[in-house]
Amino acid sequence: MKHFINLNDFNSNQLNKIIDNAIVLKKQHKANILNTELQHKTLAMIFDKSSTRTRVSFEAGMTQLGGHSIFLSNNDTQLGRGEVISDSAKVISSMVDFVMLRVSNHRDIEEFAKNSRVPVINALSDESHPCQLLADLMTFKESVGDISGKTICYVGDGNNMANTYAQAAQIFDFKLNIASPNGYEITDKFKNDNTKLFNNIIDACQNVDLIVTDVWSSMGQEGEQNKRETAFKDFQVQTKHLDAAKNEVIFMHCLPAHRGEEVDAEVIDGGRSVVFAEAENRLHAQKSLLLFLNDYK
Repeated sequence: MKHFINLNDFNSNQLNKIIDNAIVLKKQHKANILNTELQHKTLAMIFDKSSTRTRVSFEAGMTQLGGHSIFLSNNDTQLGRGEVISDSAKVISSMVDFVMLRVSNHRDIEEFAKNSRVPVINALSDESHPCQLLADLMTFKESVGDISGKTICYVGDGNNMANTYAQAAQIFDFKLNIASPNGYEITDKFKNDNTKLFNNIIDACQNVDLIVTDVWSSMGQEGEQNKRETAFKDFQVQTKHLDAAKNEVIFMHCLPAHRGEEVDAEVIDGGRSVVFAEAENRLHAQKSLLLFLNDYK
């Protein structure tokens, strides 16, 4: 049995297998070819953070594969009333085939996995966002090709997205330029030989194949909004930054986006943006992940 808690839980061959199958599943879905490999399987979805893309993609994905999903918020489980994670993990995993968690504390996912009988998926934590990277890598392969040897620029906070891009850079052997304000860089835990840190966007965007960004204030950081607006005021992705990159550069954003903050509307709504294909690919990448984990059981 395997869990999917961090991107580097899997090697490049395994991840490429998931991505390639996601592309196949997408084509099958567009052609109305049914795939019911997860018939009679159940996914428990545990959320302590709100979501649009994560919930819809996993729920629709299980339905498309012939399975079923159960949405559980803090109000729907005893976790919200103080039950220890290990107890909840033992009970919930005895009744379902997969568990997906979108929670604030990464350690909670690790603790749940230690006590689970079934595969556990990290659908977002404060430390990493591996499901989003599957969709991003799938989108890059569809739009550009193999990401190995390419150069990517991530602009913004050294958050869970930046951390997971740093993991991906090492796994797939691409160069990652990270442009962040002073004090908002990724931590030493996620730095590696494939990452290079910048405090200026235009320098970080030179000759890159992909520019990607995220919101300045993630969920739980709303109280820092004014402070972050000041710190990040020079870190809005604009057309001039795409123009500094390769001619074929594409732009991604995991969404939701705040036009006029982390990205100019002209960029996210422009012809070099693939953000809506990226969002749609969450569905097919997660279907492929579920099938991959099911095969390991």
